[in-house]
Amino acid sequence: MGPRVADGQDDQTGDRAASRAADRAGVVDRVVAILDALEPGPAALSSLVTATGLPRATAHRLAVALVRHGLVSRDDEGRFVLGLRLIALGQAAADARPLRMLARRALEELRDQTGESVQLYVVEPGNGGQERRCILSLQSPHGLRWIVPEGALLPLDRGSAGHVLAGDAGARAAGTWVASVEEREPGVASVSAPVWAPDGAVLAAVSVSGPVERLSRRPGVRFGPAVVAAAKAIEAQLSESG
Repeated sequence: MGPRVADGQDDQTGDRAASRAADRAGVVDRVVAILDALEPGPAALSSLVTATGLPRATAHRLAVALVRHGLVSRDDEGRFVLGLRLIALGQAAADARPLRMLARRALEELRDQTGESVQLYVVEPGNGGQERRCILSLQSPHGLRWIVPEGALLPLDRGSAGHVLAGDAGARAAGTWVASVEEREPGVASVSAPVWAPDGAVLAAVSVSGPVERLSRRPGVRFGPAVVAAAKAIEAQLSESG
């Protein structure tokens, strides 16, 4: 029989492994904090330190490492900016969601029919399913419009699309729509409908949103049927695609 490691040593080895794993997770959290801080635009190192709360040396070390990997770059003023490699990663993430591609035609028709901005939302798996992610967003041709960037993360407990995805009372009944007026943002109204999978699960929410001045305080009366029709068109595409 070979030598046996004492139980105490086993515990110490396990503790060290757990500590290393926690350290790696902490590094990932700090890297994401830097990327989040750069989302609004270019930032000097001092701004990164303020936004992330990281020590100056740590923020600099991680930002420079991100530059080496193409996830961050520097502008003409030496400020840090999001790197072009993120475009390819973002496209790859979008392509991994066939629902997004299948829904595009229906949303384009909905945008053209209503003249307003349209979105497709899904429940974000993380954070206990309490948020929704915009996976497709087409903008209104109007100069005054409501813009939701693709990839935006929004709460599930506010807004018509949030109520649809959260399964609030009546929000998931077949052929129904849900309207919201200035619930999440002042001056903005929206109306949404669920996209149903063949197995009866709600896959996504189709939404029309825009200024209250155009959508009125009863946006569902004006655009509800069109949103429901767009959701049904997406369901048909899903059925045909198998």
